[in-house]
Amino acid sequence: MKATRLRAAGLAVALLGALVAGTPARAAESDTAPDSSTTNCVTDPATPKRQFRAMWIASVTNIDWPSKASWTDPDQVAKQKAEYLGWLDLAQKLHHNAVVVQVRPTADAFWPSPYEPWSEYLTGVRGKDPGWDPLAFLVEESHKRNLEFHAWMNPYRVSMPAPGGAGADISKLAPDAPARQHPDWVFAYPPAGVAGSRLYYNPGIPEVREFVQNAMMDAVKRYDVDAIHFDDYFYPYPSGTYQVPDDATFAAYNRGFTDKADWRRDNINLLVREMNAKIKAAKPWVKFGVSPFGIWRNKSADPNGSDTTGSQSYDIISADTRRWVKEEWVDYIVPQLYWYIGQYPAADYARLVPWWAEQVRGTNVQLYIGQADYKSGDPAYGSYWMNPRELSDHLTLNRSYPEVLGNVHFSAVQVRANRLGATDIYAAEHYSRPALVPTMAQLPSRPLLAPVVTGVDRQADGVRLSWRQPANGKGPLGTATSYAIYRFDGTGLADRCDFADAAHLVGTVRGTDGDVQSWLDTTAAADARYTYYVSALDRSWNEGPVSPPRFVR
Repeated sequence: MKATRLRAAGLAVALLGALVAGTPARAAESDTAPDSSTTNCVTDPATPKRQFRAMWIASVTNIDWPSKASWTDPDQVAKQKAEYLGWLDLAQKLHHNAVVVQVRPTADAFWPSPYEPWSEYLTGVRGKDPGWDPLAFLVEESHKRNLEFHAWMNPYRVSMPAPGGAGADISKLAPDAPARQHPDWVFAYPPAGVAGSRLYYNPGIPEVREFVQNAMMDAVKRYDVDAIHFDDYFYPYPSGTYQVPDDATFAAYNRGFTDKADWRRDNINLLVREMNAKIKAAKPWVKFGVSPFGIWRNKSADPNGSDTTGSQSYDIISADTRRWVKEEWVDYIVPQLYWYIGQYPAADYARLVPWWAEQVRGTNVQLYIGQADYKSGDPAYGSYWMNPRELSDHLTLNRSYPEVLGNVHFSAVQVRANRLGATDIYAAEHYSRPALVPTMAQLPSRPLLAPVVTGVDRQADGVRLSWRQPANGKGPLGTATSYAIYRFDGTGLADRCDFADAAHLVGTVRGTDGDVQSWLDTTAAADARYTYYVSALDRSWNEGPVSPPRFVR
């Protein structure tokens, strides 16, 4: 009898929704997505409907996760897994919608790769099988929380400096490490014997570029990752006056270049352009992003550069990041703007944000800003970083530039440390509501259908919503991956502008394989009257039309 009443109630609400859809002044139309026709709406900049929010979870030298590399027996593996779930708890608490997790830190792998050895940061032993598939776990658990999973990979770094790392000693790498089989593929920089020396794959060798692309593409093809993410390490950062030892490589593979600096940049351009093409050929919906050093070039060196005087990625690490944006070889870019707002001519945050906004303007490349949570509250970085509001002020400044669509925080342990209460401040002022990941017009999509809410039940711990999603084809396109839930006080009908920001967005939830979806609103007050709407989201966060309203009296 209860199921019959619910079906009847659902039909009545659906009919009411159809009547509402005939009224042009309303935005709960069944054939209109909440994102559409809202350009004239007044929105609250503190609660944007869409904003990319994430933190980097670094594995290299066990910075964030796993915090220890010696967990190998079953009980310790369980602790390792629980530790990762703790980071997801933090992400949810802060209303993040993605995590950027390092799964290939030093030419190794956090999955059973046919190309490269197991990472030492899992077990403490290079090449040792941990006995489980961490990447499968990381992706699955992130998706359960409806968090995008961005697989962070370093293309060319092979080792970290000793002690602890292998340094420049190839014999200390895992026995099956490709660098041991192809020592001609790598070079040491700074030279072996110099403090800080480590091994790098040589970006100028075509076989190396193809190999590292294939190694990374293995994760794309075998796992349900949402993006591949590069950091800022391409050619090594300069150390003293030491030169990268690639004269012989340049002689053998110069492709007609006569200037070595231009050739090096072209090597990295090829890596980026080809990687993007390979990702899109395998899975067109998987994003590709890079987080480069925050300065491309200074205006004094190039009229297109920024009003800065710091190091230039174009020159020091052969990364022509501006070109990657203009050519649209990446879907998003996250410049590491790890500087404060103020009179800092080398790199003022307030000067660099508008410069980067100008670079992405008119392109399909999205701009997120890399935030230096690690500097907050640390006196070693100067008095500006002793201001608990510095990071929140960064996010406030970003609002002046509509091209800035989000932030990524470095890194997870620093976000959790919350020194000076800085995390609490920016979370309260900028992440107080959930937000959807920004959509990307260049990714494939098909229209979604509106869900039909079949039940709203008051429970002791909140309001349980249930709904069905009409079928709309098979495969990753046109299929609902997750859902957005909107709640309004009272039992009136929502206007279209009520969906323009996140003021009424109470949560998102990953879809399940069953016909019936459900979600528990634990923040609902007992006996309060509400109106709920549910919309479907595809894997690229394109939103379909909202359901007819469902009332809780």
